[in-house]
Amino acid sequence: MVAEDGSRAAEAIVVAEHFGYRYAEGDARSLVDVSLELDAGSLTIVAGPSGSGKSTLLRAACGLVPHFYGGQASGKMSVAGLSLREHGPSELAAVCGTLFQDPESQVVMGAVRAEIALGLEQRGESAAAVARAVEETALALGVAHLLDRRTDTLSGGELQRVALAATLVNRPALVLLDEPTSQLDPVAGDELIGLLRRLNEEWGTTVVVADHRIERWLVAADQVVALERGRIARVAAPTEYLDWLAQHDRARALPAAARLFASAGLRPLPTTVKQARASLQAVGLTPSLIGAATARPRARNGEPLNGEPLNGFAPLRRRERPGRRGGAALRMRGLWYEIDGGPAVLRGIDLELHSGDCVALIGRNGAGKSTLLRHAKGLLEPTRGSVERAGEVALLLQTPGDYLIHEHVEQEAGVAGTNAAGLRGRERTNPRDLSGGERQRLALEVVLGVAQTPALVCLDEPTRGMDCASMDRLVARLEALASAGAAVIVATHDMEFAAAFAGRVVLMGEGVVLADGPAADVLAGGWYFTTEVARVLGGAGGALTPEQGARRLAGEGGR
Repeated sequence: MVAEDGSRAAEAIVVAEHFGYRYAEGDARSLVDVSLELDAGSLTIVAGPSGSGKSTLLRAACGLVPHFYGGQASGKMSVAGLSLREHGPSELAAVCGTLFQDPESQVVMGAVRAEIALGLEQRGESAAAVARAVEETALALGVAHLLDRRTDTLSGGELQRVALAATLVNRPALVLLDEPTSQLDPVAGDELIGLLRRLNEEWGTTVVVADHRIERWLVAADQVVALERGRIARVAAPTEYLDWLAQHDRARALPAAARLFASAGLRPLPTTVKQARASLQAVGLTPSLIGAATARPRARNGEPLNGEPLNGFAPLRRRERPGRRGGAALRMRGLWYEIDGGPAVLRGIDLELHSGDCVALIGRNGAGKSTLLRHAKGLLEPTRGSVERAGEVALLLQTPGDYLIHEHVEQEAGVAGTNAAGLRGRERTNPRDLSGGERQRLALEVVLGVAQTPALVCLDEPTRGMDCASMDRLVARLEALASAGAAVIVATHDMEFAAAFAGRVVLMGEGVVLADGPAADVLAGGWYFTTEVARVLGGAGGALTPEQGARRLAGEGGR
């Protein structure tokens, strides 16, 4: 292609011309009149609310739509010059590597080393070349210590990294990623993004990532493609995309730092923590001064920041959370769990949850969070120690598809559950045709339908694939359960979500509890286990959310 200035631009690796698609049992088109060109060597973010068509677009780019899923396709799409009408997934796999939201469904081998080597062996690579590539890829993704493990013993985050290693070991020209950091701890997530940036910048690999948490990708992205109801709503550079969100009543879709600025009436909206801190310093604020400032900071126009709405952005008041109000719903005493022939996964856990508690369970991948929740439900028996439960335990694990067994949404959760999941009008849709976030919401209603008011609600990474609006509904749902007397504990790597719902945070590491305290104490001021707002403001006043941070900047103080 030729750019406007006459220079030779990069050739497009993905070209869509009026492309549309409807799933075989879909009640509406998932993609509508999509026309798009993605240049070779670019890094593109695909953004939009749950169900907007992000995953479907990626499935089309790797040939699964329509060749695997069936349905009806219209228009044209080509990948690396291969027409989607004439070439299927096996042919596109030569140039395209894909990681979807549910890596557990992509892993087919019983051993990690064999899983990563599979693609190379299928291509007929020599044993030496396979061994070298597996070793290099495992080192790059931080899974070398897992090479001799069985895949069925891995945590969700470990499995996600192994699936990604199997995707990247072929060094494909195009990499498609659907929520790739959703099950990774903050450190592993940053390492993954760093690796993909190196692949993009040094090797020229084209990267397309669909994600609801776009803040860590913005600094490296060339463009953002925003989808709404299957249509392209906007294609823009990252800064232009943030401005577009701010101007079109989409405040909740803004990354946390940008939402902090929008709520406080500051411009320009930052794409990184570094930019945000520099902008604050430009108006006379530094992290050390924010907590102690007595004078109101001033915006660029010289007017005091007083918390008034700017362009329709009213600082949102955080809902009051229920505090501890009842007896113990769960007691763990001296809890140990050891895998036969392996290390101890839990080591002497002492934990007590009371009715009305809202607890975030955080920690690195493999720290034992999922194992702890399985013990709370009774799916695992402790090697030693005890677990006491006050009543029914509702547990949603990381694989929502395992809970969905019927052909239609309404059969899974009934009318009330379908409505509570935000799926009104989708009653006859097959659950497998839902987006990842929609499946999460539906599976949650299936689990909660087991008992009217469980004594304990345990959720494992429930925000995977959820947009901000869905996350707000989940927060409200959990607070309602806590108000009704349930204790709620959620294992999550999403620190923004943890700050939004939890009054208490439990940090695990290597099978032990490292910290247990109020959210403001555990999450403020950290490097990794903290929120973007806390990094911008240096943990001042315990401000964790954009709304708390905006009130801090406006001199109102944060809670």
